[in-house]
Amino acid sequence: DLLPAMVEDIERLQMVANRFSKIGSSPDLEKTNMVLLTRHVLEYMRHRTSDKVDIKFDSADELIEAMVNPSLFEWVLENLCKNAVDAMNGVGVLTISLSQDEKKCYIEVQDTGKGIDKRYIYSVFTPGYTTKKRGWGLGLSLSKRIVEEYHFGTIYVKKSELNKGTTFRIELKK
Repeated sequence: DLLPAMVEDIERLQMVANRFSKIGSSPDLEKTNMVLLTRHVLEYMRHRTSDKVDIKFDSADELIEAMVNPSLFEWVLENLCKNAVDAMNGVGVLTISLSQDEKKCYIEVQDTGKGIDKRYIYSVFTPGYTTKKRGWGLGLSLSKRIVEEYHFGTIYVKKSELNKGTTFRIELKK
C-alpha cells in the first residue's frame, strides 16, 4: 500500500531538484496547453490542502497555449496557490481562471483570504518580504523572476482588499 505513495514522493523530489537546476540557466520553452498544466497543478494541490478549501477552476477555452517551461511554470502556480491557502488560513475559496486573446494568455489566482494592505502591494515581490512566521519570503520573488525573465511575461497583484482576498494575474505571450 505504501509503495505507490513512495514512488510519487520520489518523483516529486526529482521534479523539485529539476526545477532548482533550471534556476540561473535559460530553460527550454515549449508550446504548452495551459489548461492541462493548470489542472495538473490543481490536482496536486487538492491532495495537499484541507477539505475546507474549495478549489475552483474556470477556463474560457479547453485549449489555451503559451510558450513555457512546464516544470518551472507549475512551480509558479503551486507557489501562488500555497500562498493563497496560507492567506485563507486553510479555509476559503481558491479560484484559478484562464483566458486568452489573440496575443496573450491570462492566468488569475484568486483567494478569499486576508488580503494585502495597499501599502505593501508593490513589496510582495521583494526578496525577503513575508507575513508568515516561517519562511524566507522568496516564493513570490522567484515566481516573478520565472515569469518575467524566463517566460517574458508579467505578474502582478490585480486586486486585493483587506479581509476579502487577493487576485494575482500572470500575462504570457502566446
